[in-house]
Amino acid sequence: MRALLVVNPSATTTSARTRDVLAHALASDLKLDVATTEYRGHARDLARRAAEGGNTELVVALGGDGTVNEVVNGLLHGGPDPEGLPRLAVVPGGSTNVFARALGLPNDVVEATGALLDALREGRERTVGLGLAAGTPGTEDEGVPPRWFTFCAGFGFDAGVVGRVEQQRQRGKRSTHSLYVRQVMRQFFGEPNRRHGTLTLERPGEEPLENLVMSIICNTAPWTYLGNRPVYALPRASFDTALDVLGFTKLSTLTATRYGTQLLTSTPERGPEGKHTVSLHDQTSFTLHSQAPLPFQMDGDHLGLRTSVTFTGVRRALRVIV
Repeated sequence: MRALLVVNPSATTTSARTRDVLAHALASDLKLDVATTEYRGHARDLARRAAEGGNTELVVALGGDGTVNEVVNGLLHGGPDPEGLPRLAVVPGGSTNVFARALGLPNDVVEATGALLDALREGRERTVGLGLAAGTPGTEDEGVPPRWFTFCAGFGFDAGVVGRVEQQRQRGKRSTHSLYVRQVMRQFFGEPNRRHGTLTLERPGEEPLENLVMSIICNTAPWTYLGNRPVYALPRASFDTALDVLGFTKLSTLTATRYGTQLLTSTPERGPEGKHTVSLHDQTSFTLHSQAPLPFQMDGDHLGLRTSVTFTGVRRALRVIV
């Protein structure tokens, strides 16, 4: 099997030694090419060339969720084709690695490499659904190109937190859980729309859901991790269904404390609930409009401000080695 290993050398837990050990292990079973990313978007370009070349059967992403997102968008540049496109394999090298862990992979590079080799030898794979977000026709964001996401997207508050964390990392701060907690507090007290939401969710054939302060879109569960603790914003979200949506219509200090506590104590059976929550399961298509530009993120990557985003849940989009 011919494979391409895409390495992000800037990923949190990736080192030259890690790359060399992984490449040596994979080369014993595969016809392996290794490529190291050199700029933002490079992993996408490498995966796209691999998909269009027709000779590569497997693309392995070594890095965090951002690297995986780029590889997925490169593979699916021409649209989903689970049988025709190279399969995807992931070796976690970031700080959180939500996608890899949601697939059931170990959160350790060495253990994950061993699990990957075992899966390849035993032919273990699955086809997963993905989310697609695009600019909405007829709005000022209609020119924004479609982009795939593997586990989550966020419009509003949580995307603002992601943006703040990225700013801190650009200043040399390490990506730690305490850094995230500090940015959550700063975003909360600086959020101008937390009492009166600006978001409206529209679905075909349904009444609009208005005045949302923020919205979380999940393609799987858990939503994220705090260390080894999984956080379930939408416990029923799954790679086998379309998209799940969680919205809040109010984020006062009291309600934010309540829902924050519910998130921290969430389980695979129970997520946030209450009169200020909106929860939707298995949604194939919907649009979020905002009266004011709000931050937007996908798979932990801050993508700037948007006023409207259209989402599509695509079942059976990509084959993944598990």
